[in-house]
Amino acid sequence: MRSGVGFLTRLPVHNREGDWAAFRSRPAVFPLAGLIVGALAAIPLLASEVLPGPTVAFGYVLAVYAVTGIHHLDGVADLGDALVVHGDQERRREVLKDTTTGVGAILAVAIVVVGLALAGLGLAGLPAIVAVTIAIGAEVGAKLGMAAMACFGEASHDGMAKQVTDAASPGQFILPAGLILGACAIIWPHPAAVAVCGALAGLWPPWYWANRTLEGINGDVFGAANELGRVVGAHAGVIAWMLL
Repeated sequence: MRSGVGFLTRLPVHNREGDWAAFRSRPAVFPLAGLIVGALAAIPLLASEVLPGPTVAFGYVLAVYAVTGIHHLDGVADLGDALVVHGDQERRREVLKDTTTGVGAILAVAIVVVGLALAGLGLAGLPAIVAVTIAIGAEVGAKLGMAAMACFGEASHDGMAKQVTDAASPGQFILPAGLILGACAIIWPHPAAVAVCGALAGLWPPWYWANRTLEGINGDVFGAANELGRVVGAHAGVIAWMLL
């Protein structure tokens, strides 16, 4: 758990020898870390009934990246450049490793951050407790999606993603998925449950694109899936509150 929190957040966690190996072999840690991240990032939403909506939304975005850092957002930038570049598979892989920031990266990051801010604005208009549960649900769902990628994904090359996918197995997804999706079924159609499912759906576009274009996933795909899943999950939760 220490390595999971250390890897997925900016929280000051002291990692010990063997923590990374333990984290890679326990994909259930992903959604547990998501629970912590979601709870901390949702703190500004508690002020939704006393502060202006835009202020609360801005606080939510700041809290998300204060807790998680920007290394996953870097995956969004890299995939944005790889998505728009002209060329074959090898050319796209080169762009993923390139440190130059292109227009595709800027646009992709802008879409994700603006999408998160608008989701935060929607959350700011809800009762505080509902907003908090949606934010937590979106984070847990996004991290459950990362666990799915670890258990079922194939890495495109040696690197962080391969270390994770090689250490995890499909069977290890059963317990966290069963507990989380079972809880969602019990409380359905609560917006938090919809947020979890929306976040899971949000990870599919980068995963599908990577499998078709890169013949597998890498660390950037993990990061992009996490960021997109959070945004989709938060919006899904807000929509569910309005419609269901």
